[in-house]
Amino acid sequence: MKAESVIPNVPIFGVRVSKIDMAATVAYLTDAVENRMPHQVITANPIMIMAALDNPSYMDIMKSAELVVPDGTGVVWAAEYCKEPVTERVAGFDLLHELLRVGESYHWKVYLLGSTPEVIQETSARLQMQYPGIVIAGYRDGFFGPDSDEEVIDGIKETAPDLLFVARGADSQEPWIAKYKSRLNIPVMMGVGGSFDVISGKTRRAPKAFQKVRMEWLYRLLKEPTRYKRMLALPKFVLKVVREKDKVTKVE
Repeated sequence: MKAESVIPNVPIFGVRVSKIDMAATVAYLTDAVENRMPHQVITANPIMIMAALDNPSYMDIMKSAELVVPDGTGVVWAAEYCKEPVTERVAGFDLLHELLRVGESYHWKVYLLGSTPEVIQETSARLQMQYPGIVIAGYRDGFFGPDSDEEVIDGIKETAPDLLFVARGADSQEPWIAKYKSRLNIPVMMGVGGSFDVISGKTRRAPKAFQKVRMEWLYRLLKEPTRYKRMLALPKFVLKVVREKDKVTKVE
């Protein structure tokens, strides 16, 4: 069952984004785990939506996801600007931790996929220490090509996880999950971008001050100036929303 049929959402250029808050999102996904209902969870931001507008196959992936949450502050702003506000931002990094916190009482099994061998190993160790009630059923780095997909899928399925977190970058993690989600058949399959780098201590998350004023993107840009080309999608998104305000939330 897709979330859009049971929870309120707002379409942003065709991508249906959940309107519910973090607590309700976690409750919804907890129910999905308990009932073994496979869900691809996409943490949407303006860069991903702009990519989807340029790439029909990526748009299909965004539209076929069982749940899309408003991760990017630009998405939250767009919904508010178009008078269809979401309750709050549901950041993927925070959602990951909230699911693990709740999962402790259920002893959920978790599989971690992506990043470098060093980062994924450290992430696994830290999460197991932080959430001793969960079971890190397995992990693997993200350095593999299509020829290794079968081996990776078999390895994941052997552990029968409740949660699968994939950190391979938005341009590859969402398509990979979408391609194999029916075979993986895991209740929660979510792309988490650079979350493992932060959890492992390799990088730092934006300070609370940046988060509070919705400027995490600026902190990341200051720390990684090479991201500037990717970040150009942000002003383009804002301009498109302003220019096409009456069309943003229309469903074709």
